[in-house]
Amino acid sequence: MPHTPPANDYDVVIVGASFAGAACALAAVQYGLRVCVLERKTDPGERLHTTGIVVKEAMEQTWLGRMPDHLVQRVARVRLYAPNLHNVLLTAPGYYFLTTDTPNLMRWLASELRASGVDLRLQQSFTDACRDGDAWQVEGVGRTAYLVGADGARSRVAQRTGLGQVRDNLYGVEREFAGVQLPEGDALHCFVSRRFAPGYIGWAAQNPTGVQVGLALRHDPAHARAPDIEGFLEHVRDVVGLPHSAQVAGTRAGLVPCGLPDGPITAPGVILTGDAAGVVSPLSAGGIHSSWRHGWAVGDAIGLHRRGTGPAAEQVARQAAPTHRKHMLRWAMDHLQRDWPVNALLRTGPMRRLAEQIYFHRRGVRM
Repeated sequence: MPHTPPANDYDVVIVGASFAGAACALAAVQYGLRVCVLERKTDPGERLHTTGIVVKEAMEQTWLGRMPDHLVQRVARVRLYAPNLHNVLLTAPGYYFLTTDTPNLMRWLASELRASGVDLRLQQSFTDACRDGDAWQVEGVGRTAYLVGADGARSRVAQRTGLGQVRDNLYGVEREFAGVQLPEGDALHCFVSRRFAPGYIGWAAQNPTGVQVGLALRHDPAHARAPDIEGFLEHVRDVVGLPHSAQVAGTRAGLVPCGLPDGPITAPGVILTGDAAGVVSPLSAGGIHSSWRHGWAVGDAIGLHRRGTGPAAEQVARQAAPTHRKHMLRWAMDHLQRDWPVNALLRTGPMRRLAEQIYFHRRGVRM
């Protein structure tokens, strides 16, 4: 008698319920697929690794435009500071950012998944998976046609399935100050400083519940150093108007990819997305919008392919992934960053135009 392959429990199992994983799930479930999302945390709003700052494009072009008003605050300007704290105000007509109540935003996303029919399993980690004919057998879950790793810079899905892993990372830390109001709350305050943030920047921003202050630096596993967040706070506190009486309400920390994986992001039936696939800008490390778009493209491609009307989802995932043409700028930030040129040139026309290209996505430069 001919062998009948076992039925799949799911069309797609997604590991990680952050932005890329949520986007993938929401796109796939619209095709009537059986979608399961594994999230190791009990509460999707705890132990976050993201600043939660959303760009205009994400608000206007994606599902994130449905975010409840009380979870977001519009920020229309950027105040950029040199290491000596001289600064310049950057604007672009019609452009804005959104800071968010990120813990409750992630909880809202979880509720959107469940309302859309996704089987969201909180407090369930991905442990292992093996190929089973034309499907994947996911330990503790069942058999699935597709396995998607949206599980961050140290993706266990990538490790277990032999896909590429991101080796180039920043390490960031951010402090939350609840109930505090900055004097200039409609600006995103960004600080260039080789002392505090080699290879990246520091920042302070008003959000719907208070103020967030953070910085990130290039992560070298062989000579890892923790960001000096306390020193940075003292450096910027007075210039942004953060009261000395403000109490820390929470801390976020973690790795942020700033490069591509060292191998493929797909194999038959398995796809990486979001941070696991290096879907961030190598220059700015901005990732929410690009992660959402890539995750959605993957979920949509899986849906079309499962319904017999689209190309292989693996092919779409590779084509939708960034190529990072800005590696030269990333290299310059890593190796050529000096404080004195920024101190001297911050207020010049060329430096201002470069900053506006980076922050406001002008002339094709994207975060």
